[in-house]
Amino acid sequence: MSFLVAATEGPTFHPPAIDEFFPAVLLFHGTPFEFTRINLAQLIATAALVLIFWLGSRRMKLVPGRFQSIVEMGFGFVRGNIAHDLLGRKDGDRYLPILMTMFFMILFMNLTGIVPGINIAGTSIIAVPLLLAIVSYITFIYAGLRKGPKHFVKNSLFPSGIPVFLVWFVAILEFLSTFIIRPVTLTLRLLMNMIVGHLMLVLFFVATDFFLFGLSGWWSALGVFTGAFGLAFTLFEVLVAVLQAYIFAVLTAVYIQLAVAEEH
Repeated sequence: MSFLVAATEGPTFHPPAIDEFFPAVLLFHGTPFEFTRINLAQLIATAALVLIFWLGSRRMKLVPGRFQSIVEMGFGFVRGNIAHDLLGRKDGDRYLPILMTMFFMILFMNLTGIVPGINIAGTSIIAVPLLLAIVSYITFIYAGLRKGPKHFVKNSLFPSGIPVFLVWFVAILEFLSTFIIRPVTLTLRLLMNMIVGHLMLVLFFVATDFFLFGLSGWWSALGVFTGAFGLAFTLFEVLVAVLQAYIFAVLTAVYIQLAVAEEH
């Protein structure tokens, strides 16, 4: 009887779920060093990043070739549009290594989400965004303490122009906003964008497979539309990958700028 029911049932559509972010273990199952597809994405992104910048900078020429020019454009973008624009030349050069590392690390790990066979971003589990947010948080505190502890505390907790009876209330709000909520929002902004992007891509392409190969007749035509949406969303995900790397680096630079500012 169950066989007849199964035989008369049509194909079923299985949408993506949060289980996508708990992939099967590839290596070292049952140990603290379990290696999954997401770890593979992170490893590939790191290797690609190191290889590209090593090849682009190992034989620097006064008149750069095409590949060296692309690498220098990447360096110049972070240096000019993030570090120097927000922090000035002196502080920008001081904190450039951390900003450069954040931008390109996030960018390359984000882009693994559209690589066939991997199809998941290295930043789509909380460990990576959280680690980067902690580094950003520590850099912000270091920059402020380096400028001067009293100056840093005053700027962070006691903005100018606040009525006396509201000073401590505002100080509590500023403490929560600056030292508690800030690293949380940095983490969640990057994490949620990568999770949603992955789920949307999987949804479009699973739907395409379902309409084209699971159904017949006019229903198959819908697969053309979902496939087109999937390809368009893939291009959109490239933009999101770049934008999220840029936003994270910019916010880190802004936090550093607030820490070293004379008054705000």
